[in-house]
Amino acid sequence: MKDFLLKISLYTAIILLITNCATTKNSDTITNLKKTSFSENAAIYLAKNKSERNIFFKDSDNETYWVDSIYNKMTSREKIGQLYMISAYSNKDSVHENEVKALIKKYKVGGLLFFQGGPMRQAKLTNEYQSKSDVPLFIAIDAEWGLSMRLDSTYRYPWNMTLGAIEDLSLIEKVGKNMGNENKRMGIHFNFAPVLDINTNPKNPIIGNRSFGEDKTNVSNKAIAYMKGVQGQGIFSTGKHFPGHGDTAADSHHTLPLLDFSLERIDLVELYPYKRIFDEGLVSVMVGHLEIPSLDPRKNLPSSASYNVVTHLLQKQLGFEGLIFTDGLAMKGATNFLGPGDLELAVILAGNDILLAPIDVPAGFEKLETAYKNGILTEERLAHSVKKILRYKYKAGLNTYKPVVLENLVQDINPSENEALHYKLYENAITVLKNEKEILPIKNLNQKIAYVKLGDDVNSTFVTTLKKYTEVTEVKNTNIDSLNRKLKNYNTVIIGFHKVNKTWDKQEFTATELVWLQEISKHNKVILDIFSKPYSLLPLTNFDDIEGLVVSYQNSDISQVVSAEVLFGAIEAKGKLPVSINKHFNVNDGLSTVKLNRLGFTAPENEGMNPLVLSKIDSIAKKAIDGKMTPGMQVLVARKGNVIFQKSYGHHTYDNTMKVSNSDLYDVASISKMISTLPNVMQLYDKNKVNLDTKLKKMVPVFAKTDKKNITFKDLLTHYAGLQAWIPFYKATLDADNKPLEKYYSKVPHTQFSTKVADHLYIRNDYHDTIMKIIANSPRSLKKEYKYSDFTFIILKEYLERKTKQPLEVLSQKNFYSSLGMNNTLYNPLTKLDKNHIVPSEIDNYFRHQVVQGYVHDMAAAMEGGVAGHAGIFSNAMDVAKMMQLFLQKGSYGNKRYFSEKTFDTFNTSYYAAVGVQRGLGFDKRIAEVGPTCACVSEASFGHTGFTGDIAWVDPETDLVYVFLSNRTYPEVTAEGNKLSKEKIREDIQKIIQEAIIK
Repeated sequence: MKDFLLKISLYTAIILLITNCATTKNSDTITNLKKTSFSENAAIYLAKNKSERNIFFKDSDNETYWVDSIYNKMTSREKIGQLYMISAYSNKDSVHENEVKALIKKYKVGGLLFFQGGPMRQAKLTNEYQSKSDVPLFIAIDAEWGLSMRLDSTYRYPWNMTLGAIEDLSLIEKVGKNMGNENKRMGIHFNFAPVLDINTNPKNPIIGNRSFGEDKTNVSNKAIAYMKGVQGQGIFSTGKHFPGHGDTAADSHHTLPLLDFSLERIDLVELYPYKRIFDEGLVSVMVGHLEIPSLDPRKNLPSSASYNVVTHLLQKQLGFEGLIFTDGLAMKGATNFLGPGDLELAVILAGNDILLAPIDVPAGFEKLETAYKNGILTEERLAHSVKKILRYKYKAGLNTYKPVVLENLVQDINPSENEALHYKLYENAITVLKNEKEILPIKNLNQKIAYVKLGDDVNSTFVTTLKKYTEVTEVKNTNIDSLNRKLKNYNTVIIGFHKVNKTWDKQEFTATELVWLQEISKHNKVILDIFSKPYSLLPLTNFDDIEGLVVSYQNSDISQVVSAEVLFGAIEAKGKLPVSINKHFNVNDGLSTVKLNRLGFTAPENEGMNPLVLSKIDSIAKKAIDGKMTPGMQVLVARKGNVIFQKSYGHHTYDNTMKVSNSDLYDVASISKMISTLPNVMQLYDKNKVNLDTKLKKMVPVFAKTDKKNITFKDLLTHYAGLQAWIPFYKATLDADNKPLEKYYSKVPHTQFSTKVADHLYIRNDYHDTIMKIIANSPRSLKKEYKYSDFTFIILKEYLERKTKQPLEVLSQKNFYSSLGMNNTLYNPLTKLDKNHIVPSEIDNYFRHQVVQGYVHDMAAAMEGGVAGHAGIFSNAMDVAKMMQLFLQKGSYGNKRYFSEKTFDTFNTSYYAAVGVQRGLGFDKRIAEVGPTCACVSEASFGHTGFTGDIAWVDPETDLVYVFLSNRTYPEVTAEGNKLSKEKIREDIQKIIQEAIIK
């Protein structure tokens, strides 16, 4: 073996002398390398045998037999062909495809490196090309952040720099595992990753975000985890770019970068990850085109053509026995050194095994054939690489080659769990670098918050998610002074810097943006959130005026969602900065933040739910819409504190002119009782202002001399008080033609008629007293039995307002909505919102004689000016879910206690269950096989339904929140009755939710 290596060294010197590149210092360099004592003794590496180091792909006698049998039948041309891995594209025409086939047939090339195209096209070509090759081809792809780096219709994982911020290595291994599975499904054997370059040069024009960072330990840990994931699926990883491309200021695609560092520095930094990952079983290495004088002093010599680097250092010193690829041989870092043919011979003689993507296969092939005939390329040297290539073809399963199965290919390489993993990655990557006065997370939702966008990419997902937590106003202006004047009206300004996610090298602030950032920060309390590479912070010289600084790394939809979660405390910040930013921030900096128990967002799998099962909700929604049960709906599912399903279906009306969006408001009807009146009553109970035995006569004086005076608080709330279900109060105020009587109504507001019922309709201000008297004097059942009644919550509103001396709408806003961030929950929404954001509930032709849109559907509530204890609230599924989550968490949300757990348990108890009454105090409960839910939920579950076609339900046993909002009453309540209820649409969706639970 020693004679063989010396012979190769001689041949290398001959080639380099021919090209005038040899120097007298070459032998000195080899001597120096031999004498160099690396920080980790090379003997350790040489002592490790293959079985110890190659932990994924073991050798076997069958493998040796197969390799020898194939090799012994090969001609010299077939052996030389195995050294070639040529470029292939699936987005080019038949001319290109025929060229590839010709190279396979004539030159017996050993492998293909696929570049741009699409998965189905590439798979078909893979099968076609494999059918043309006598020995199955290696298929490779350069897909550092997933197949989407090269192929359309595939999943895009975060850049390595983003992964470098993550401390949980199991997540990185999971990324590798997923990539490995996708490669396997595509018939790919090599993924040219991980990048092992340590990016210590912020101005590196080619590595940058492709690196895991500037810390050698971090880079090594991440690369090893990544490689374990990939190779654990039987796919080969290729570490690159040996010996290290991280500290360069030039791009080897265009020129030959210079690494002018000492041997000690290269050993200490650049080689560190290679030494570690070799011990873990890395299969292959890609050698970069780099000029490194300390390793080989010959001027303009790329490391890929250096025997000292490829053979002496990589193979002898570091003991690497796997496959060795050159970097792309069409790159200027290589072609500027030698032309086609001479270059291929030089890199083979240097010790590389595979010639990657050369410019001119015929020219190179001819040169290698000539060298073989002349004894320069010996049979021994050829066998060394070709047998190694064949060994790994056997390990890849090519000894029993099978074509790529095309059926379901695109679906298989885009599994839903990719999105679940993506959420986890950003939950662990997003990094907080500044948090002055604990501005993060934003705890106070009562303050005025503005959002200002910088950068040239989309920001809609970020803004939409911010607005799911509280009211956030987008403030825009073309003039910085005018902008700052507007921002004076806000307590906090969130600045989002959004740069395109497709490229990493053009992500800097513009000069104008830097000025704006400086001026905004100087005059406002600012949280800066950058959706770009951390290096974009380098031009900032003063961070003193920025109270909160968040690095979100990339501008994907999921990064925007997760970053908003961090800002509002649904999750804590965990990321660590993978690079340093001048002297301001050091590598591994990263502050932890407090997690508030607010609803977050994630993929179903992350909370033990099957998304494929949940997708069946779509068909149930379609059935309801097609069956004219409701024009549209919102459906939301949250589990374990995270929204895992939120979709809107259909339109506001059956004319299909306006689609339902997640932010639209519905009239939630009787759910108003549960999310407005009830929590306010619970607070009074919590303060001992009322108890279960408190009599109605003490609560509301109008009942003191009636047969209802001794009704207890408990009986009132459990609908066990014998009250009537309801009374159509409005009928007494209409004439024979069902038109409003002038005695009770006015078309314009004035002193005695200021209570608005609908457009151009105002009722007498004192009619509320009439309603209360009617209820007080209404018949009461003498039989002790359950009977649901709207009177309960009409009475409770009266009680609340008398006790607190504040209107119910003020109480709900002050006590709950403002601090919960329920900014889309209110009575009389037309006072705040445009009508187009409110779903109409009915075409009223019996009372108000108009489309009821933005006015409460319930007639009694309308006569109360839209604010009633039993109805009147407008909201969307997201806001309703916040209150339901508050109940699920027994009175706590956003780390604020609204009422005690004991109080919640008191109200959520069924006091008359023994006599068949399942209701708690204000909460409905499951009644098996009867409703209002499917029987699949637990007995501990609770919630409420609404007449307009709603349900909001919580199941503590499965930690689930389910919200369904619709306008099934539009255009009218038909004689057929409640089709939505009869067809059990809400219950069937609830069944699907339960069936989707995995664990």
